[in-house]
Amino acid sequence: MRMDAVREGTRKFAAVWLAVILLALAACGGGSGDGGPAGSPGTEGNAQSIPQNSGERQQSGEPQTLQKVKVVLDWTPNTNHTGLYVAKAKGYWEERGLDVEIVMPPETGAEAMVASGAAEFGVSYQESVTLAREQEVPVVSVAAVIQHNTSGFASPADKNIREPKDFEGKRYGGWGSPVEQAVIESLMQEQGADVGKVEFINIGNADFFTAVRRDIDFAWIYYGWTGIEAELRDFPLNVVYLTDYTEKLDYYTPVLITSENMIREKPDIVRAFVEGAAAGYGFAIGNPDEAADLLLAAVPELDAELVKASQRWLSPRYQDDAVRWGEQKREVWVNYGEWMAEHGLLKPGLDYDAMFTNEFLPGK
Repeated sequence: MRMDAVREGTRKFAAVWLAVILLALAACGGGSGDGGPAGSPGTEGNAQSIPQNSGERQQSGEPQTLQKVKVVLDWTPNTNHTGLYVAKAKGYWEERGLDVEIVMPPETGAEAMVASGAAEFGVSYQESVTLAREQEVPVVSVAAVIQHNTSGFASPADKNIREPKDFEGKRYGGWGSPVEQAVIESLMQEQGADVGKVEFINIGNADFFTAVRRDIDFAWIYYGWTGIEAELRDFPLNVVYLTDYTEKLDYYTPVLITSENMIREKPDIVRAFVEGAAAGYGFAIGNPDEAADLLLAAVPELDAELVKASQRWLSPRYQDDAVRWGEQKREVWVNYGEWMAEHGLLKPGLDYDAMFTNEFLPGK
């Protein structure tokens, strides 16, 4: 398959993805409306009080209603999400007037729910937010969950997939996002390899270890979860890390997102959510074992040994070398967009300042 045909296929895939999101927007009566860039100066001055419509809590002897909101995950619960479960269990959101429901993602993804208003917040990825913004979907990243990209394309060691050119002739198992093909193509281009020789198979949330022995050859994983599980299983992996090929792919993944509409209309709710999440991740950074216990209490079907091992590995990586948890740098957003544009997979000149904001993070 010629490379330009592959790029056209990726763009058509992105257009279909956008159509799904727009259908969700129409169904929920959502949309961003008019307004300035997310997180622009003056946001705080337009803040409204948190609406009071459901639930009760006790503070200084006075009952006070809590604002109900939803946060939709990107995947089944894992240690990328620990701070959210900690925030809920320890009352960090309640203290800020919120009753937060953590929900599982639909097939259309967290971006569709957040853009449509079906959920106020979500877990996404910088690559997905960038693609969404290119397609004029009004989602905004409000915090980086992990400071550096720990993801890579993993395969059983005996398949001998050691670098991007080895993807040729192999079966990739993913979740059906146009981002996957675009990132794989960009890496393969660096070695003159042809992404048209990769078979893309949508495996949804199928178990990685079963899939790579039965249906596929490699998949995109977070080392902090699937890589740690492989260690516990004594299952040798080869991992092609994105950051091994360019620092421009050291982007934020995952991130917490909201909509432009929420930022404009309900900034106090956004601030309360982000501050509560920051407290949750801060607790997980300092107390990995107790944080793991809180995640397991909320999702008891998870493997306890894996959760604890993963949490110990991941907790110091949440904030890493940043000045505070959640901090996002403009250069990281620009680097990823420019990398994709250089490879003909994203249009140049996007408004990166509209894609993210640090406005709602607690002070340095």
